[in-house]
Amino acid sequence: MTISVTINNLLAEHWPQVKDIYEKGIASGNATFQTTAPSWEEWDKGHVKSCRLVAVEGDVILGWAVLSQVSARAVYAGVAEVSIYIHPEAQGKGIGSLLLKALIAESEKQQFWTLQAGIFPENIASIRLHEKHGFRLVGRRERIGQMNGIWRDTVLLERRSDVIFQ
Repeated sequence: MTISVTINNLLAEHWPQVKDIYEKGIASGNATFQTTAPSWEEWDKGHVKSCRLVAVEGDVILGWAVLSQVSARAVYAGVAEVSIYIHPEAQGKGIGSLLLKALIAESEKQQFWTLQAGIFPENIASIRLHEKHGFRLVGRRERIGQMNGIWRDTVLLERRSDVIFQ
């Protein structure tokens, strides 16, 4: 059975499905330090407006990918952090690759020269996905935050644009 997936801009009306996928990621314990999903308004404020994508089959969102600014300082205007979430039932079907490839292309159109990803080391699938798309390991942030009273590490991956740096 062939999946027919399109990549579209993430819009406010997608929020219920996007939030559901986010909450499933939260429940996994290896996707984010967040413990609850925010309101649309709060989420909307925290993400770059031009780089928000959803993978859709019919009217079902299978995953989403967005960017967040890493700093408000002008010198970091071209540096952003990637967030990518795939519905558990759609994992392992190439949805993450479709989304990340499209997000990278859109980020370069918007003049982002560096993309970063902070990933729990236990999230091997996410690390492999990012490495497949040109991210490299730049370090491990030990005991960077607590989750349920337990200190957790994250690995920091980075991708530098070949388009911006020609």
